[in-house]
Amino acid sequence: MADLNQATANNPHLAAYLADFAQRHEAPTFHERLGRELKSLKKVNVLYPVGDPVFIHIWDDEETGARRYVNIEPQLTADERKKYEQVRDSILRLAPFEETPRSQDELRATLKRLIEKSIRVGPPRALGPARLLSSFDTKVVLNAEEKRKIAYFLERDIVDSGPIEPIIRDPYIEDVSSIGTYNIFVVHKIFDTVETNVKFTDEKELDDYLRGMGERMGRPVSESRPIVDAVLPDGSRINLIYSDDVSQRGASFTIRKFSDTPTSITQICKWGTMSTAVAAYLWICLQNGMSVFVCGETASGKTTSLNGILSFIKPKEKIFTAEDTPEVRPPQPLWQQLVTRSSGPVEGRVEMFDLLKAALRSRPNHIIVGEIRGAEGAVAFQAMQTGHPCIATFHASSVQKMIQRFTSDPINVPVTFMDNLNVCMIQMAVYNKGRMLRRVLAIEEIEGFNEQAGGVLTRRVFNWDPVKDVHQFRGRNNSYILEQKIAEKAGYADKREIYTELDLRTRILDRMIQLGIYDYYEVNRIIARFNEEGVKALPFKL
Repeated sequence: MADLNQATANNPHLAAYLADFAQRHEAPTFHERLGRELKSLKKVNVLYPVGDPVFIHIWDDEETGARRYVNIEPQLTADERKKYEQVRDSILRLAPFEETPRSQDELRATLKRLIEKSIRVGPPRALGPARLLSSFDTKVVLNAEEKRKIAYFLERDIVDSGPIEPIIRDPYIEDVSSIGTYNIFVVHKIFDTVETNVKFTDEKELDDYLRGMGERMGRPVSESRPIVDAVLPDGSRINLIYSDDVSQRGASFTIRKFSDTPTSITQICKWGTMSTAVAAYLWICLQNGMSVFVCGETASGKTTSLNGILSFIKPKEKIFTAEDTPEVRPPQPLWQQLVTRSSGPVEGRVEMFDLLKAALRSRPNHIIVGEIRGAEGAVAFQAMQTGHPCIATFHASSVQKMIQRFTSDPINVPVTFMDNLNVCMIQMAVYNKGRMLRRVLAIEEIEGFNEQAGGVLTRRVFNWDPVKDVHQFRGRNNSYILEQKIAEKAGYADKREIYTELDLRTRILDRMIQLGIYDYYEVNRIIARFNEEGVKALPFKL
């Protein structure tokens, strides 16, 4: 309650909103952070901050049965709107005399300086015989509250993401969908898909916004180039559809948000996406140079899992990533990040195919492909055939469909080459007992092409039980990859001793979860030290 009292004291617009809401509904509960236990709430009425002066209120309207997502931010009166425009015009006049900002932080600092040059806080100055209005007295006069509100909107609209900034700030949003001038929808990590109160007032505001957004990202949109893919400053992926003859319900955009800090593997296990035994299996595989593909459908959490398991690669390995949109973030310091380039402000396309060929010449220990879509898949298999472990995401809902897609147009990998891939992890978004969950459905090992069977032999070593919501290890004493590919090369006298190593790493991950160790960087440090020094380097007892 103390935190809420402080928030309302510092933000009068929040106090006014809550007072009005309480007249008709039960007051919301205030949370500094949201936990996944809130998923089980039968009636949602939650308020949380996303950085002053913005707050988010999610609640279930009993009258309509709808779940509402309300952005609570300051509102400008008609008089304040005029002053906002005057300050903005002054900033535009002064901006050419400033040095060109080279980063978003520099732009933010420059804007603050220009605001101070454009305004004066206090009462209007009276004109007398000794003081005439001159061109040197053009500052906009504001009181302290007006300054605070107008500075927020100027920073929001010039530096940040404009009307959708509150949604962009929200760390619990995975996906943003804006279609025409209708209310924007979001996919919330805890409260699923919900309609917001954020929207564009008219088509002109939306068109201006999309043009400005495209220009800021170096990917301008127009009637002749209506569809653009780009990356926002925070790393989120955005797709713009500018023309209303392409998007029948009006110009639109979709944003897939990504956190600056990847999700740790212990957090992924805590969520139940995979078990600690699955993670321990992948730990052994990646540490020993196996090639792993994370497969699944759209929005199944493939990239989140991929980033999480990269902690298992030895810290001194040389990593090359190749992507259309930069989403993969390995923790290893020796990391070369390659990104494709479409025709735009710089002439000449650079395709994924080109990036993979460049990576092969650089002798990396691991090649990571953000997403394999086309002919570059054949290059990835060539890389694996020459001894370069490859890790990638791929759209396929089963190992059989993955093999079909790789051996057909446009990738056309010879079926006899499929055993260059060692492990296929199938991950999906599933509805289970009324909840949307992300789960690893299976871990499949690729044994190789069998002429008598007329296809590629695979072996399922982990399977998800949807009834009990647990992962079953079917590969104990029966894993082709652990016994034939890893234990044999590692010099185990008895190949089945590899399962003792698997159990040890499972216990390490279980212990970290038991101790509440979920911080990405702390988890990385513990795994890296264990990889280098063994059990004695662990900061806890098993």
